[in-house]
Amino acid sequence: MNEAATARTTLGEHGRNAVGHIRRRLFGRLGNTGLVLGALFFLASLTPSLTPRVTVAQAALSGLCLAAGYGLGVLLRWLWGYLELPLPRAEGERRRRIVIAACAALAAFGLWSGQHWENIVRELMHLDPAGPSRILGVAVGAAVVALLAIVLGRAALMLVHAVMRLVARRIPRRIASVVGAIGGVLLLVGLVNGVIFSSILDMLDASYRQADALIPPDMPPPTAWDSPGSAQSLVAWDQLGRMGRRYVAARPTAEDLASFAGPGAKAPLRVYAGLPTGDTPEERARLALEELKRVGGFERKALIIITPTGTGWVDPSGIDGIEYLYRGDVASVAVQYSYLSSPLTLFLDPDTGGVTARALFREVYGHWRTLPREQRPMLYLHGLSLGALNSERSFQMFELLEDPFHGAVWSGPPFAASQWAGATRAREPGSPVWLPRFHDGSFVRFMNQHGSSTPAGTPWGPLRVVYLQYGSDAVTFFDRHGFFRKPELLEEPRPPDVSPSMRWYPVVTMMQMAMDTSLSMSAPMGFGHVYAPSHYIDAWLEATGIDDWSAEDVARLQRHLDERRAAELSKTSDATVDG
Repeated sequence: MNEAATARTTLGEHGRNAVGHIRRRLFGRLGNTGLVLGALFFLASLTPSLTPRVTVAQAALSGLCLAAGYGLGVLLRWLWGYLELPLPRAEGERRRRIVIAACAALAAFGLWSGQHWENIVRELMHLDPAGPSRILGVAVGAAVVALLAIVLGRAALMLVHAVMRLVARRIPRRIASVVGAIGGVLLLVGLVNGVIFSSILDMLDASYRQADALIPPDMPPPTAWDSPGSAQSLVAWDQLGRMGRRYVAARPTAEDLASFAGPGAKAPLRVYAGLPTGDTPEERARLALEELKRVGGFERKALIIITPTGTGWVDPSGIDGIEYLYRGDVASVAVQYSYLSSPLTLFLDPDTGGVTARALFREVYGHWRTLPREQRPMLYLHGLSLGALNSERSFQMFELLEDPFHGAVWSGPPFAASQWAGATRAREPGSPVWLPRFHDGSFVRFMNQHGSSTPAGTPWGPLRVVYLQYGSDAVTFFDRHGFFRKPELLEEPRPPDVSPSMRWYPVVTMMQMAMDTSLSMSAPMGFGHVYAPSHYIDAWLEATGIDDWSAEDVARLQRHLDERRAAELSKTSDATVDG
């Protein structure tokens, strides 16, 4: 009994020692080098970037930057010692107090100045100043996020070290360090991807799927014969998806258009096929074509192939204006390829959007080409954000040499859009990255809130492509190399909607712009990723060459649509549907 009791006591002591060791490794004191670099990163994170940040977003960003700075400081100190360079003497309490006081002073200065820096961006975008309570919210939130990130980082390192020790029992120490580190990292990645990340994605997938199938009780099926979801339609109302139903139901009436477009206006046609309408992109595209033919879409003056965003959303700002400009004599068609937000779609299923856009283009363009030239409609492409990227992918230029479509308006193209990026890189010397001038402007033109970089009156070629983009749109101007080099967007001259106070800081600026991409749809209309109807109208006028509207009537229409859309955004959550 005594031996058994002794064994139990020994095991208990070992257990307590192990728990104490783990606690010290996870929650032990923070190193001076990491604290200093973390405080500098925290300070830099509060400086202006492209988009205003609500308190929660700023707290998350600052906490992650603090943790990143701390981790980089720890890594640099370890690397210094690994290279056997002389290290400072052991950290004394006096030096420790000086470091803590200096870091606290930096943090306090950053929090106080952060109000001014935030309000610089808010004033630029005509928003009310941030309240003083923001300071406390950012301080507390950032501390919680940073500590959580540091503890998780230490836990990950403990896992890697455990694998290294396990391997070191069987092979030489130096080889074990390399093999164990690689094995530990792979195990960690497997756990994150296979367990944590997979669970989160399953939860998001179920949530988005349920939201997409939801039909509000105040949205009954349409009764007009020429509307998808009606009794005569080939597409059932419950197969349109949430965004498809909203898009179809929001089409303006002939009376709506007549007040601006004059007598003779007609209701535009909107065709949409949701994910449940077919098992493959090709099936959905064929159904959309048949529905388009059923309602007479090819008998209109213009036809627009729209590629929606990840959720299936079609920006009303982008389509309303062109329907008015054509006095309703226009049809549009779109096919849903996902119900996830654009970032999730791009990350989890980057190819389906392009495959769907190409399937729809081939069906519509193929039928359009069979029609007599003098009878077929003008054909245009349109897409916002991920829709712009996938719309670019829907065709090959060699397919169009004999019979090109007429033009495209692509707004807020993501930084990963290859054709947009190629045209931007090939811009004329002296034109800025945020408003390039591509050759003579006869094929591609770039526009922002203030118009085009191409001089007025420049003749177009047979195909007109217009990119509408804001300098404050991080979705477009996120720089993957901003970790170690200054983004071109911050070169002079700056875009009119980007603060001159924004500066580049290694690592931090890239993290700021990454946060800006998630906040870009919360910017006020006319900034970030929220494109105003009036700017769309300018882009469509360039792409279509419509010239039978007076300047006064165009300006009146722009004011009307801007005011209506601003009122909608103030009452609904449309500004976040693209994610």
